[in-house]
Formats: sequence, structure tokens, C-alpha cells
Amino acid sequence: MKIIVTSIFVEDQDKALEFYTETLGFEKKHDVPTGEYRWITLVSPDEQDGTELLLEPNNHPAAKEYQEKLFADGIPVTMFGVADIRKEYERLLEKGVKFTMEPTNMGEITIAVFDDTCGNLIQIIQQ
Repeated sequence: MKIIVTSIFVEDQDKALEFYTETLGFEKKHDVPTGEYRWITLVSPDEQDGTELLLEPNNHPAAKEYQEKLFADGIPVTMFGVADIRKEYERLLEKGVKFTMEPTNMGEITIAVFDDTCGNLIQIIQQ
């Protein structure tokens, strides 16, 4: 068994698609109409057949509340790995990304946290 899709709730699928592709650099793999919303998945450009990230609408009240509470408490909803966190931090700052935590050494890892503009905090990690 392996993980093939993981999802994050987003407030606006179009805004999320733009941020995750144009700002973060993920590539769109699927964009399929499913009624009122779409099945939009992204992949890392380095792993076209890797785990897909689903941009899932937060239209269910429980999803919206979950997302809002995690954001309010400063808890990232997911984590992305990067090879050079300082370089990625600077690249994202230049694109206007707002960080809630600058790169911080935590022993054998370094982490940073940013706002994805779609209702989530995202953690990046260099191992």
C-alpha cells in the first residue's frame, strides 16, 4: 500500500491553483469538473508519478471549521521537503509569500512556515 493522493482544504480552488503552481512551482496533473467544484491535483515537477496533492474545497462546515482552527492556532496542515531551505525561503519572499516562522534550526532539521493565501499554514523542511 502506498499514499497516492493527499488533500488540503482550500477556500478558493482557482486562487489555490495559481498559488501552488505559479508561486510554489508544483505542476497541475488533473483538473476535472465534478459538479460545482473540480478535482484538481498537483505533483512535484521532480516526481510526475509521485504523490498527488488534491486542492479540496472547504465547503463542508466541518472542513471549514477544521481549517480555521488550525490556522488560528498556528498549526501547519502539511509539510513539503526542500533541498535548501534558506534558498527556498528567499525565493518565496521575493514572490511575496508571508512567513509566520523564518527558517529555524530544530536539531537535525530546519523548518519554516508560511501562509498559502488559501486558508492554510504550510511548513517546509530541510532534513
